Amino acid sequence: MDSYTLPYTFSQRAQKLTSSTIREILKVTERPEVISFAGGLPAPGGFPVEEINAAFDRVLQQNGRSALQYGPTEGYTPLRQWVADDFRKRGVDISLDEVLIVSGSQQALDMLGKLFIDPGSKVLVEAPSYLGALQSFSLFEPVYAPVPTDEGGLIPERITDTLAAGARFLYALPNFQNPTGVSLSTARRQALVERCAALQLPIVEDDPYGELRYAGEPLPGLLQLGRKAGATVVRLGTFSKVLAPGLRLGYIVAPRPIIAKLVQIKQATDLHTATVSQMAVYETIKGGFLEQHLPAVRDLYKRQCGYMLEALQEHFPDTCSYTRPEGGMFIWVTLPEHIDGSRLLERAIERNVAFVPGAPFYAGSPKTNTLRLSFVTVSEDRIRKGVQILGELIRAS
Repeated sequence: MDSYTLPYTFSQRAQKLTSSTIREILKVTERPEVISFAGGLPAPGGFPVEEINAAFDRVLQQNGRSALQYGPTEGYTPLRQWVADDFRKRGVDISLDEVLIVSGSQQALDMLGKLFIDPGSKVLVEAPSYLGALQSFSLFEPVYAPVPTDEGGLIPERITDTLAAGARFLYALPNFQNPTGVSLSTARRQALVERCAALQLPIVEDDPYGELRYAGEPLPGLLQLGRKAGATVVRLGTFSKVLAPGLRLGYIVAPRPIIAKLVQIKQATDLHTATVSQMAVYETIKGGFLEQHLPAVRDLYKRQCGYMLEALQEHFPDTCSYTRPEGGMFIWVTLPEHIDGSRLLERAIERNVAFVPGAPFYAGSPKTNTLRLSFVTVSEDRIRKGVQILGELIRAS
């Protein structure tokens, strides 16, 4: 901070805020010569530009005045109904008043923090967990209780009575987790919802990547399993990864009392999510477009993931291990214990390669010999070149 006296005073909450580690790294990756595995950005080649453009045109031509007007806080009713119907196809009976449209699932995280967290409240998170969620929840000053994980993800048996005592909720990403790329098995999902039901511990199920499966068989969601087990599950979804993040459109599915309180919070936040965006997204997807569009996106991500796994196999020493995701956008690397991911990043940037060190993804004691690689926005030749450079740096460490 500048040394001169400020003519204003920030709140204590604002003074505790820090910048996202990933956003700071991305400033470096703006240089065209940098091969960046840092950003968790969807592949632009998967954006259906023509279809979305046509949808906006139809909305503005046919319902322009309504599209440009204020709308209900709960969201555009046909889009909410589409979400409810989509869950019914998956075997989950969802009613319209259990769906709230939000301005991206990041807003959902902020609203859930406002809803559940008081200063000092306990929140259970995976170790490691999504950095954006930790950043959002931290604004409300919780006390994090990390849940141990292994190569299969979160370990339900490690949610002990003591760990869960007084906790407001458990935050988890069961599908192709950010940052590890790992998915929970059906057995662990079932054990998790049963454990949380017994503890009366709500689950916040964040699922931005579930539709991006390109290997293996689809697995039941925590919402589906939780309703059968008597667990309270709040499900977050987004159109950012299946259509485009610039639309800033997501949704929350939750029991009616939770939705009702979230509606009040959203009224104080932004009144409602942009009407024209909601109408255009509904216009795009109402006829089954996602079923036609997503296979090509999945194929693209599968190829990209394959390129990186091949490069890791060729260039990384056997002292490293890494996940083999069946979907999503990330691979998690565990380095030899003597290598610090942050220091490795410093040397990598000198050779024009960037990634995200693993330490910021931990709410508790971090494993510093870890890093996250994102593969979806990098060409095959740059993936192979960048991984080769990282392999050389690791061998020389």
